[in-house]
Amino acid sequence: MSGESSTARKGKGGGTSVPAYELPWVEKYRPALLDDIVGNNETIERLKIIAKDGNMPHVIISGMPGIGKTTSVLCLARALLGDAYKEAVLELNASDERGIDVVRNRIKGFAQKKVTLPAGRQKIVILDEADSMTAGAQQALRRTMEIYSSTTRFAFACNQSNKIIEPLQSRCAILRYSRLTDPQVLKRLMEICEAEKVDHSDDGIAALIFSAEGDMRQAINNLQSTVAGFGFVNGDNVFKVVDSPHPIAVQAMIKSCYEGKIDSALEKLEELWDKGYSAVDIISTMFRVTKTIESLSEHSKLSFIKEIGFTHMRILEGVSTLLQLKGCVARLSKINMRPELFVPK
Repeated sequence: MSGESSTARKGKGGGTSVPAYELPWVEKYRPALLDDIVGNNETIERLKIIAKDGNMPHVIISGMPGIGKTTSVLCLARALLGDAYKEAVLELNASDERGIDVVRNRIKGFAQKKVTLPAGRQKIVILDEADSMTAGAQQALRRTMEIYSSTTRFAFACNQSNKIIEPLQSRCAILRYSRLTDPQVLKRLMEICEAEKVDHSDDGIAALIFSAEGDMRQAINNLQSTVAGFGFVNGDNVFKVVDSPHPIAVQAMIKSCYEGKIDSALEKLEELWDKGYSAVDIISTMFRVTKTIESLSEHSKLSFIKEIGFTHMRILEGVSTLLQLKGCVARLSKINMRPELFVPK
């Protein structure tokens, strides 16, 4: 239609225009080349050497979510196979059925399939979230990996490599990915902000980095959600989208504990609780904030983190009550009080 723009199309009534579908930014800005991947430089260099030489071993890539494991494998597959990528790669995710029958039928069938590939290259089976595969399916893979290793290589991406059975681990090179650093996340967020012309403040970007904890996928998703919901990325808007306690409020509570002002600390805790935040949200934010408060002495930080850690453990075991948090605040307030105050008369 000549009168219709590329970004909008007419609705059925002919009056209003409906915006065209837009990809989520995590997909839109997903790296296509190994050179574009952020972080884990040493491991990426190893993958580049494999892509150059062409002799890919079976690999297990383990690490936290959102740090580029699946993207790395897909980029490696593209670099190795070029135009044959589509027909020479089988990707199975945790959302797919991956029981023993799938290994026996689908994966084995793919391994037997004849595909024209560049010289010295092999087909690639990518098993994402491999740590959620059943033990039976993993056992069934052992023989398949050996029989077809001349034509097919396997790449496992998982959060915990210890969930992969020992026989599979011994057949693979294990690559461990670490969390991305704050400057690495910052660099990519600024690139996306520039490309999408996002209005942002420095505290908004800092809030995205703080809430993501090294998870690039979460940082980008939170950025897009904040832009969609508020149009401007600042600290308050980000924490509304993330729905976690504002670090400044938690920091004020921790400082009150440090100064021994228990009434003030409990008041701030109850404010957070009344806003609807769960015990896990509050205690995990307390942990992250305590590490960053510069005015706390080294000894106090250690003592605080120890107490917060014990409380976090109890909450994760199921005792997630306000009383548990108040007990933690009381113990934190007690740490820096003079010992003679507690001597019975």
